[in-house]
Parts: sequence; C-alpha cells; structure tokens
Amino acid sequence: MIDWLIFLPACFALNLAFGPNNLLAMTHGARSGVSLAQKAAVGRLLVFIPMISASALGLGVVLTASAFAFSFVKTLGAAYLIWLGVKLWRSARAVDATALGTRPITLRSAFRAEALVAASNPKAILIFAAFFPQFVVLEAYWTSYAMLGAAFLVMEAIAILFYSSLGRFASRFAAGKLPLMQRVSGLTMCAFGVLLLLSPQPSRS
Repeated sequence: MIDWLIFLPACFALNLAFGPNNLLAMTHGARSGVSLAQKAAVGRLLVFIPMISASALGLGVVLTASAFAFSFVKTLGAAYLIWLGVKLWRSARAVDATALGTRPITLRSAFRAEALVAASNPKAILIFAAFFPQFVVLEAYWTSYAMLGAAFLVMEAIAILFYSSLGRFASRFAAGKLPLMQRVSGLTMCAFGVLLLLSPQPSRS
C-alpha cells in the first residue's frame, strides 16, 4: 500500500518549490490573469505525463548513467531558460500598466512557454525516477506508479493556482511596478538557466 501520509506532503513540497515553471505561472498570472495562467500550464502537465511514463520505464536511469545524454539535454534546457529570461527582460519595455487589458500575453505563447520549460529540464524526469520508486508498491507496480503520477499532477495544478494567484495579487497592488516585476522575472529565469548549466550530473546512487 502506498504510504500517502509521507508521499503527499513530500511531493507537494516539490510541487511548490520555486522554479522556472512556477515563475512562469506567476508571471502569466500577473500579466494576463489566473484563468489564462492555468490554461497555459496545461502545457506543463501534458509534458509531465510522458515524463512520468518514461521514468516508470527506467529512462531516468539513462540520463543518470550517460554523461553525454544528460549534458546535451541540460545544455539545451539552460539555453532556452536564458533566452526566455532575456525575452522577459526586453518585453518589460512594452509593458504599460495602464494598458494591461489590451496587451495581454496570448494563450498560445504562454502554453508553448510552459511546455518547453517543463521539457527543457532533465531534472524533472530524474525527480520522477528517483522520488516515485520510494513509494511504489512492487506487487502492483504500474497501478501504484499511475496513482502516484496522478496525485503529483493534481498537486501540481494546485501549485499553479497558488503561483498564478500570487502573481495576480501582486500586480493589482503594484500595477505601476509591473515592468520591474517583469525584469526581475527575466533575471530570475536567466539565473535558473545558469544554475541548470552548472548543475552536476546526478549519480545513480
């Protein structure tokens, strides 16, 4: 039987951890509202589903064991995060707090950004591969893995609601500071990219 009393709080802590995708949800919530941010984040959830499936098949071990595979995926992911950060910084010039309603980010671009950021970090699949097996019931491997994955996605959706609401709340009480918030988001995204680029390859232990 899955130890839900340990899994749920531990997993939710991972969901709430401040990272590139949660930063995006907060940024989208600030610029275009909670509803759009949640719809855009479906792109993230759709990417996580095959990642969870891949980790169940053991592909996380491949990234862990192969220095080349991990470095290749990591470099692509870091480059995308830095590019996205620069884009966020530059877009701050066009943000006019008095015209937010007429110049919102499009759902298509927000959805694409969420999906690409989720797919660009090899650590996501490694989290699934390293964290989930601790709670898998071997006698019902696939069923328990599916249940753990479903629970993760539900809590991820709750985290998305939290961060997008936080962004919207901040924008309403500091609308004039939105360009600054945009620049801070851009710098933070670049920092995530640099940290990802410098991160060591996880060991199989």
